[in-house]
Amino acid sequence: MSHHFLAMMNRMRYINRWGLMRNTQTENIQEHSLQVVMITHALLEIRASMFYQGRQPLDKAQTLLLALYHDAAEILTGDLPTPVKYANPAIRDAYHAVETVAAEKLLSLLPEALLPAYRPLFLPDQADAATTEAVKLVKAADRLSAYIKCLEEEKAGNSEFRQASETVRQKLALVMRELPEVAWFMEQLLPSFLLSLDELS
Repeated sequence: MSHHFLAMMNRMRYINRWGLMRNTQTENIQEHSLQVVMITHALLEIRASMFYQGRQPLDKAQTLLLALYHDAAEILTGDLPTPVKYANPAIRDAYHAVETVAAEKLLSLLPEALLPAYRPLFLPDQADAATTEAVKLVKAADRLSAYIKCLEEEKAGNSEFRQASETVRQKLALVMRELPEVAWFMEQLLPSFLLSLDELS
């Protein structure tokens, strides 16, 4: 019997983000997911080396896997634009329900023996404190990735992303109060994304 899970994951590259906006360069959810994994890894290391005292310990491997699959359901749902997704509580809750159904469908493509490894990545246990904290860190990395995309578009002269950039920046300002590793990333690592190749060399 064939199991189609990884073949479906391979289709992440066909789902573009920022669908209602003019892009100077398209971004698919496979590219985005890799960047979110890299940012999550950086946040984990910043947290572990500088901001660990009194904090919930995180399983690095599990957190990175949560980051890897954080948008996988969008293979089936597509990327619903944020202004639509959060337009009101009814749409938000309905979309969350659709995402859950999509996650279950993707999990059904796995052999049963692998389900215990993958289910917690697609449907994290929010009752578990460590998992909740890991999801929070991944969401912060997701927002940082979105902010980087906005900055890159603005840098390319695309004013289409001006309002999105400000909205994401305001959300990150709230996240920074709770996650000092995000504040450190914003101060120490983010400015480099505005530099040219010659300036980075």
